[in-house]
Amino acid sequence: MGSFNDRRKPLKVMAIINRKERTMTFRAILANRATDGAVTTSVEVLDDRILNDGDVKVAVEWSNVNYKDAVAILTPRIIKSFPLVPGIDFAGTVASSRDGRFKVGDKVVATGWGLSQDHHGGYAQQASVKGDWLVKLPGSISTRDAMAIGTAGFTAMLSVLALEHSGINPERGDILVTGASGGVGSVSIAILAELGYRVTASSGKSVEADYLKSLGASEVMDRALLSEDGPPLGADRWAGAVDAVGGKTLVNILSQTKYRGAVTTCGFVGGMELPASILPFILRGITLCGIDSVNAPQSLREVAWKRLATDLDLRKLGSMVSEVGLNEVRGVAENMLQGKVRGRTLVDVNR
Repeated sequence: MGSFNDRRKPLKVMAIINRKERTMTFRAILANRATDGAVTTSVEVLDDRILNDGDVKVAVEWSNVNYKDAVAILTPRIIKSFPLVPGIDFAGTVASSRDGRFKVGDKVVATGWGLSQDHHGGYAQQASVKGDWLVKLPGSISTRDAMAIGTAGFTAMLSVLALEHSGINPERGDILVTGASGGVGSVSIAILAELGYRVTASSGKSVEADYLKSLGASEVMDRALLSEDGPPLGADRWAGAVDAVGGKTLVNILSQTKYRGAVTTCGFVGGMELPASILPFILRGITLCGIDSVNAPQSLREVAWKRLATDLDLRKLGSMVSEVGLNEVRGVAENMLQGKVRGRTLVDVNR
């Protein structure tokens, strides 16, 4: 399938070079910690000597805003050292490389690892990282596509792979996707529908029903039905589930999963506690699969990105994205933590 936007933007990195020291400046969001402990951010022009010493330097073209990005920008819970360039994802073109796996001009993507924690991240026109943190993009996925996918879409693909590994195929029955209008949920629905699964989307936003059905959901249910206390073993409804909420929602999903079903979990906006019964595990033999997108090994990342190139309809991907520049990222983060953001928000780092 072709890219939903194959345009190649000219790089606009600020080529202000000190001939003696061979330095270059670039625009980036820089996070600092205020005296009261709050995180402050501003768009700055930085010297490339601030970058980490990595094997590969990348001219960044696109980043995005994930839930973790919003937490990093607005709270002191993610970033471990200041000042730091936030942004847990980026995609761009290799500018220089000491790693034989990558050459100048390669289109690459980075998600997770130490980005936005103790390593400068993607809200910048330049990045310098270990080669092990990069994946070459399949030819059908542009750098813009890659950031429309990003950590959220990568997590969604890992979730689908986990369901498949547990033997959950379309013939086994319905798949439930929670947090459906968010990044992980939206991409999960699109992938699962493309693979032939019947998907039920759980959302607290009734106005999003048409959007979720356009992605491939066969049914949309109110998330309130999964947020209340329920029996330890409920009526079996789902062959599998992709849960991005956690808390009581995950507990209720587990109680309603069919015999030898599987549930993936990747988020905790509904709480980090899991006050669940053991009955679904020992009476129905279900599997709970934890999804870690941050430190996933290179081999798994390559598999996931190859599958994204074949199993995600990029036309649907285009319907779930919006674009902002560096100056608008903090506002998006504030809206995201208030549950006001649908789908994926791209960051044009050259804007």
